[in-house]
Amino acid sequence: MENLLPIVIGVLVLFFFAGIRIVRPTSRALVERLGKYHRFAGYGFNWIIPGIDKMYTINITEQMINAEPQEIITNDNLNAKVDAQVYFKIKSDEESVKNSQYNVNSIEYQIVNLARTTLRNIIGTMTLKSANSERGKINKELHGTLLDETLNWGIEIVRTELKEIDPPKDVQETMNKIVKAENEKIAAIDFATATETKADGEKRAEIRRAEGIKQGA
Repeated sequence: MENLLPIVIGVLVLFFFAGIRIVRPTSRALVERLGKYHRFAGYGFNWIIPGIDKMYTINITEQMINAEPQEIITNDNLNAKVDAQVYFKIKSDEESVKNSQYNVNSIEYQIVNLARTTLRNIIGTMTLKSANSERGKINKELHGTLLDETLNWGIEIVRTELKEIDPPKDVQETMNKIVKAENEKIAAIDFATATETKADGEKRAEIRRAEGIKQGA
């Protein structure tokens, strides 16, 4: 029996260390026992029963996902290339962490698809020109929709950013030509105005010189 005591102590020590889990401050954890939710684990030292309990660690810091570029047909029948980013984080309380794992499958994938669908619904009702000039409005609507649709996911949609709304290449080239033509027109008007002002000044100076000569005579 005395020979068995060190072995038993050794096994118990190994058993204890095998169950140690350290959760970082940037994470929270859920412990399941035999496949069933058992308890919530905060950051710091935690211990589980090896072989019976299983711990799942969840990142609660802010994360960014790209909604991936997609072509959206605008209200004026143009194919606009649209890309956006969504910033979110899982809330740190127990209920939110549980919801993020048990109420939705693959949060990132679901957010991407929801964002893409929402952008199609919003931009599809706008012309390309209005979509480009009302990016703030689109961001606000996208953010609001994501907030409403993810209420039971245990997450916070921090913000959304519309990265680009690019028109088709031929439309972009036409727009560039229009902008260039308008700039050249403005430059020509400015040059003509400056030339006219200069000529008017020279004419007035000539008149004053003529009047001076006349008065001197």
